[in-house]
Amino acid sequence: MSSESETSGESAAAPDSDGSAAKSEKKNRSFLRELPILILVALVLSFFLKTFIAWVYVIPSESMEPTLHGCEGCTGDRMVVEKISYRFGDPQPGDVVVFRGPESWSRDFVSTRSSNTVIRGVQELGSLVGLVPPDEKALVKRVIATGGQTVECCDDQGRVLVDGKPLDEPYVVMDFPFVPGSQTCETAVKSARCFGPVTVPEGNFWMMGDNRSSSADSRYRVGDELQGTIPLDNVIGKAVFIVLPPSRMGTISSHDIQGT
Repeated sequence: MSSESETSGESAAAPDSDGSAAKSEKKNRSFLRELPILILVALVLSFFLKTFIAWVYVIPSESMEPTLHGCEGCTGDRMVVEKISYRFGDPQPGDVVVFRGPESWSRDFVSTRSSNTVIRGVQELGSLVGLVPPDEKALVKRVIATGGQTVECCDDQGRVLVDGKPLDEPYVVMDFPFVPGSQTCETAVKSARCFGPVTVPEGNFWMMGDNRSSSADSRYRVGDELQGTIPLDNVIGKAVFIVLPPSRMGTISSHDIQGT
C-alpha cells in the first residue's frame, strides 16, 4: 500500500512540475521579446528628458565660486539645468545660465570624440540620449545685462553698473582689488575690475562669473564679433539645483540684481 501510494503521488505531481517549467520558459521568452522595446522606450524617454525638460551638468571650473563649487583638484558640483523656463521667456538678470560658448570662447576646446568614424557615430548616438557627454564647450555664468542695456565697471564703490545703476550682487565674494583714491578706473594704477561701457546687442546677454577674479567671461571677449555677449540661441537652460555632492545639495538662487 505504501509503495503504491508513493508511486501514485509522484505520477500526480509530474504534470504540475512540467506545467510550471513550461510557464517559466514562456515568461522568459516573453521578457526577452519585450526587452528591446523596454530599452527603446527608456532611450526615447531619456532623449526627451535631456532635450526638452532638464539634465545634469558638471561644474568644470572655479569661475562661479562660491555659488557653484568647481575648484581645481576637487569634485565639482553636479547641477540640474532645466530647459522649460526659457521656452516661455528669456533669461533675466541674476539668472545662473548654462550656455554653449561661441567660437571665440571655445578656441581652447578639445573634442572628446574618437577619430574612428564608427566609434564617433556611436558616441554621437549616445550623446543624443544622454549616455555620453555632448561634444561642446558648455559654460555656466550669471546673466548681468540683457539686449539694449549698457554695462560697465565701476562706480566709486567698485560696483558693476547697468544703465548707470549699480547692481546688488551679494554672491560676489572674490573680486579684484578696488581702492578709492589709489586704485580705481581713473587712477594711474587701474583696478582690474574696470571694463566698458558696452551696449549689449538685442537678443544677446552679458555674462559674468560670480568669482570675478577668476572667470574668463564677457569682459574678456569684448573684442569679438558679439562684443563678448551670448546669443539666446546658445543658451541651454537655467541652473536650478545642486544634486551632488550631498553636502552641497540645494537650490541655486536667482537674484534681482537690477532691483526691478
